[in-house]
Amino acid sequence: MMILDRLENAALYRPLGARIALALDYLGRTDFSRIPDGRYELDGDRVYAVVQRYRPRPLAEARWEAHRQYIDVQFMAEGVERIGYAPLGGALPVERAYDAEKDVVLFSAEGDFFTVRAGDFAIFYPTDVHAPCLAGETPAAIDVCKVVVKCRVE
Repeated sequence: MMILDRLENAALYRPLGARIALALDYLGRTDFSRIPDGRYELDGDRVYAVVQRYRPRPLAEARWEAHRQYIDVQFMAEGVERIGYAPLGGALPVERAYDAEKDVVLFSAEGDFFTVRAGDFAIFYPTDVHAPCLAGETPAAIDVCKVVVKCRVE
């Protein structure tokens, strides 16, 4: 049920749950140019944000992942990156078994790619395998600022 939209449309997604609403509200009211990288708790371990700046990696280095305990709300504050998407299905080979401490399972997958620009957000549920942090067809020349708000599954 992956969702991709612009932050100005965030109100449309508030009915998805209180934790996602909290995440979207935080993204809408925060100036991330003034926020250093790091983890910020919004509601303890139930909802927290990770602010990160990095240079997107080449598409050939895509890391396909999924989570079980958290929904990702990924917001591009500055820059552009590509993200891969594939629905979770029984046919996807597991590359690294589920790690409960890190809440991640890695897959050997193929999927579709989409571009996320400043002001865009994507929501990934536990049924959404995704490959974030990727450069476009040519390597990225600049770093991006992305905020990932982790919302514990209710």
